[in-house]
Amino acid sequence: MGSNAAGKPPAAAAAAVSWEFHATGPRNLSTPGWRDLIRSSWRDPNYRRIAMSCFVQAAYLLELDRQESRTGEAALAPNWWKPFKYKVVRPLIDSRDGSIYGALLEWDQLSALTDLIVVKPQGAPKVVLALRGTVLKQLTVVRDLEDDLRLFALDSLRGSVRFTGALEVLKSAIHKHGSTNVCVAGHSLGAGFALQVGKALAKDGTFVECHLFNPPSVSLGTGLRKIQEKASSVLKRYISRSSSSSSSNVSPGEELQAASQVEVGEEELNNEVKRWVPNLYINSSDYICCFYADRSGVATVTTEKHSGVHSKLYVIAKGPSKFLEAHGLQQWWSDDSELHLAVHDSKLMYRHLKSLYV
Repeated sequence: MGSNAAGKPPAAAAAAVSWEFHATGPRNLSTPGWRDLIRSSWRDPNYRRIAMSCFVQAAYLLELDRQESRTGEAALAPNWWKPFKYKVVRPLIDSRDGSIYGALLEWDQLSALTDLIVVKPQGAPKVVLALRGTVLKQLTVVRDLEDDLRLFALDSLRGSVRFTGALEVLKSAIHKHGSTNVCVAGHSLGAGFALQVGKALAKDGTFVECHLFNPPSVSLGTGLRKIQEKASSVLKRYISRSSSSSSSNVSPGEELQAASQVEVGEEELNNEVKRWVPNLYINSSDYICCFYADRSGVATVTTEKHSGVHSKLYVIAKGPSKFLEAHGLQQWWSDDSELHLAVHDSKLMYRHLKSLYV
């Protein structure tokens, strides 16, 4: 559930792709300047997506720089956050193998002053937590795949030291800067961590902006839970019918009142679910994340009674169609990609968010 090297599929990594920002980064990125004080680029959803994907790319490269002993000017990672006027204030390190699995980035006001940006542009987050996906290299593959299997089998990453570390760092940032100034972003396995950390915070009533690139949508745990929910629903209907047929003391008015209470309960649940709206970025050719939308990439129709936006799910309309590239991170900062907001009611995301309140 991740990419081999810096968000790129294995075949591309074997070809020794250069991850210099000027060579493989976004081509038409607007340079921050004093004009951002009047009309902030951060209000543009496309700019926001590009920035977040570049921050996650930096998290990949921090680990690759570590493995390949690149430091100082030779390091590749810094060039992926500097154009946006951010700096890394804390790398997230896995205590099991010493690998870097994420980074906490903060607005760099000193760097911004060099371009006459005297204050942080409106809409720009103060802090961003970026989480990488799987890196299939000898020094990291064991722990990365361990968490991949954990997510697939249990549909949960709470047992991982990375979940604990990411949650602690995010809580600390929120305490310092406030939840409205904090974002979390991740790719593949990192998106899985970002979603679950975001859910943990939302359960406690703290809501942070969340960007999920190619989030895993397939797990054994999800499948078993779905079967359990269907069996429970059938059992409840059977018990309800048995009760209604055996009881003759219930008046039509009481039945109507009970049904009304159920509808009110569902409405309250829907309002709770809509309080936290993550951003998902999906390529329908990527079978790891495609189940957030149907195979055609259009809105998923559900039979559950809920309405309103529960997630902003962007499906790539023009982009890579082969799986290895479709699961890569590079497509999300590419100028060739065309996105459209495809899903307002994602059945899978609704199930994720519903679990916070039931």
